[in-house]
Amino acid sequence: MEYLINLAILFCIYGTLALSLNMVVGMAGLLSLAQAAFYGIGAYAAAIGMTELGLGFFSTLLLGMLANGILAFVVGKILSRFQGDYYAIVSAGLSVIVFSVLLNWKDLTNGPLGIFGIPKPEIGSFRLVSNFSYLVLCLAAVALSCGIYVLFDRSSFGRTLKALREDEQLTRLQGYNTKHFKSIVFVVSAMMSGIAGAMFASYISFIDPSTFQLKEGIFLFTIIIVGGLSSAKGSIVGALILISLPEVLRFIGLPYETAAQLQQIIYGALLVLMMILRPQGLFGKYRM
Repeated sequence: MEYLINLAILFCIYGTLALSLNMVVGMAGLLSLAQAAFYGIGAYAAAIGMTELGLGFFSTLLLGMLANGILAFVVGKILSRFQGDYYAIVSAGLSVIVFSVLLNWKDLTNGPLGIFGIPKPEIGSFRLVSNFSYLVLCLAAVALSCGIYVLFDRSSFGRTLKALREDEQLTRLQGYNTKHFKSIVFVVSAMMSGIAGAMFASYISFIDPSTFQLKEGIFLFTIIIVGGLSSAKGSIVGALILISLPEVLRFIGLPYETAAQLQQIIYGALLVLMMILRPQGLFGKYRM
């Protein structure tokens, strides 16, 4: 039972990340590879806030969201000038820069050694020490993220994003400031990723920069490609499939090194097959 609870917690964290990324990629059609950077900032804000500053979990969660929002606002202004592959390259550059900062700013992040002893959240005098109580909090986080996604998707703002996705030039000619819309959705997506980062840090109780490399952003991209672009359901299903896959390999009984390599091969093959056979994903409403 405890094993399933741990798996469900990871599913909730990656479901939240997938929803945040799908807002940018699926809803707005922007090929962002920056999600790992915002995930890492949210995690480190929570870790540093709780271990060094003595702040509570929810205060550090808001701190991470604020830090992500500010960075995304600045970077989003730059990214809004780009489209397609150029957008992907610049956003990937942000992930590389943030990873380098986390790795080398040892006075703040403890460098490659990471940060230990990150406490569990407290609600009043009640600390969420059991994994089941933490799962309830994670379910609330993914439900909130799903609600935000659906709210945007059904709003006039979301409809404008979809128009921008289909034809940015035509949307601009109709009088919409497309750079403004691209910046806003990038900021909201980054702040949602901060929630997942804080949840991950407090759950694992230890973080280091290796978790937040560019390959993590590519993994998140694979989740939404498999599950479906521009679909909340697709984000959730994609996270469920790709989080469950390593566990399936564990039960086969393969050596750890072999299973790890096979996992990456399967991820890559799955991504290629989906792009060829069903580019919109399992439940997608939009194809790349």
